[in-house]
Amino acid sequence: MLEKDVPRETSKSILAGRYRIPTIGIVLVVTLLAFEAMAVGTVMPVTARELHGLSLYAWVFSAFLIASLLANVIAGGWADRAGPGRPLMTGLVTFVTGLVIAGTAPAMWVFVAGRAVQGLGAGASGVAIYVLVARVYPEHLRPRAFFALSAAWVVPSLVGPAFAGLVAEHFHWRGVFLGLIPLVVPAMVMLIPSLRDAGGGPGDRRDSGDSGGGSDVRDAGPATGGLRAALRGRGVAAIALAGGAGALLFAIDHPSLAVLPAAALGLAGLAFGLPRLLPRGALLLRRGVPAAVTMRGLMSGAFFATEAFIPLALTSAHGFTPTQAGVVLTFGALGWSASSWVQGRADRPHRSLIVLGALLTTAGVTGIAIGTPVYAWSAVPAWILAGSGMGLTYGGLSVLVLNLSAPRDQGANSAALQISDTLGGALAIGLAGALVTGFGADRLGPGLASAGALTVFIAVIAVAAAIRVRDGRERRDA
Repeated sequence: MLEKDVPRETSKSILAGRYRIPTIGIVLVVTLLAFEAMAVGTVMPVTARELHGLSLYAWVFSAFLIASLLANVIAGGWADRAGPGRPLMTGLVTFVTGLVIAGTAPAMWVFVAGRAVQGLGAGASGVAIYVLVARVYPEHLRPRAFFALSAAWVVPSLVGPAFAGLVAEHFHWRGVFLGLIPLVVPAMVMLIPSLRDAGGGPGDRRDSGDSGGGSDVRDAGPATGGLRAALRGRGVAAIALAGGAGALLFAIDHPSLAVLPAAALGLAGLAFGLPRLLPRGALLLRRGVPAAVTMRGLMSGAFFATEAFIPLALTSAHGFTPTQAGVVLTFGALGWSASSWVQGRADRPHRSLIVLGALLTTAGVTGIAIGTPVYAWSAVPAWILAGSGMGLTYGGLSVLVLNLSAPRDQGANSAALQISDTLGGALAIGLAGALVTGFGADRLGPGLASAGALTVFIAVIAVAAAIRVRDGRERRDA
């Protein structure tokens, strides 16, 4: 059905007419991923102590992000060629497999492996969801669709950290991971019809006006063929980038002359992969899509590196319980959701809101670094500011990149956005983790202070990148 054939009133809401089912299904998927994301930071101090794995603390987050990065690239090309259906379903099944591995891990290295498998699933699912939004919703509804994705974090934000803390305290941290598995079934069932309409099955054809997003007519072809083409086209660059990031983080985590070859190999992998996977000019902050992609990585690095170590700082330095530390994370997520509502009300992403978001996140991260060592509960207002800044920028950058992308590039540019997202988070968390563990378990204070200074520096660079982001009215020449 063409968008012009849809009754006028059905195109004003993402919960009306043919948009209702895909909206509910997408929200369920994001809710599943959000519960895990909100829970893992809360239970990690308990998990690391029980599995005797403080030295691998940062790798729990970095392994997830590096694996997500690899999946981002492959799923982006796969979705462009065969539609978002198979990448999304494969991603969800893989994510659940990772939950099983992490929830039954007998040692910390197995837990890290489980997190890497979760990252593969989450990375593939995330890119597929972006492509699904582009193909299902017309351009003027995309801001509301991304607001719905942010709103899906509300319930996990309200109950996820505190609930995870309670489970870890009174039952066992393993239940936090294993208990999420049943949530995937209704989400997968709900999305099947919409994935078919969006070109998610073998041989599906879509009219170029079906989604209202100006997508091109294509024969999706066999889904496995789409995967093989994606691996041929960008697989080598993706493997080089993910492997390079892993090697570099290993070298950072084990500083010595013996690991210099690993560091050199890591830098070479990044140098080979990044120019082939990010938009041209991204590293130079070229206006438009390139600057937006780079800014997303900087924002994610500053925010998620701070978030990863808030529970450790509060439980080790101030005697917080896991539940109390989870409450702090909840406030940040609620700020994110509330400001996403503001961003979602706009007809198009505005640069002024994106710049404001970068400034708020910088203020919040600075407040955590400076205020938390002095007074623990100062983390609450600071983290609300940081989350509010992320809410203003995260969805806005997503919509802007989709709007400025040619239909044939929506998967690749969505993948580039998430590559920057995950790589920025992985490197920032790895660097912060190396600073924390480098001082030793008996000197966490100086290590956490050094990590805080790093995240503030990254946030300041993100503000500079925000100034280079164009308004959503300006279209990039494909």
